[in-house]
Amino acid sequence: MDARELVEIEAIKQLKARYFRLMDQKRWDEFAELFTADCEQEWRASPESPPQANRGRGAVVAFIRDALEGLDSTHHGHDPEIAITGDATATGIWALFDHCTRDGKAVFSGSGWYEDEYRKREGAWRIHRTRLRARPF
Repeated sequence: MDARELVEIEAIKQLKARYFRLMDQKRWDEFAELFTADCEQEWRASPESPPQANRGRGAVVAFIRDALEGLDSTHHGHDPEIAITGDATATGIWALFDHCTRDGKAVFSGSGWYEDEYRKREGAWRIHRTRLRARPF
């Protein structure tokens, strides 16, 4: 791995850190800027259910915003495994933990991982595809 790849990997780590922070702070306009316009999100309502998807920046942000409406959330991403796959493409896997409360009472806690694809557009990395593989507990 050369120095350029390490710089790109660090930029992707910063991107995902902003993802978690802006989501928990509910700063939706800034959060939207983290995605490509044609991004995709895949998730499951439960581990046994079929995957569901949202396509396009507006749909992805609206889904996350609506899911967190009225909740205080804490999302943590850990132990990134990032690979630069081309001049403007990369993949990443992130272990995750999240916890959501309403009026100070636990509503949801979960763990699992994100499987991401990134694209570099106009000099900045953006999330192009994200797959959430979570397990509630």
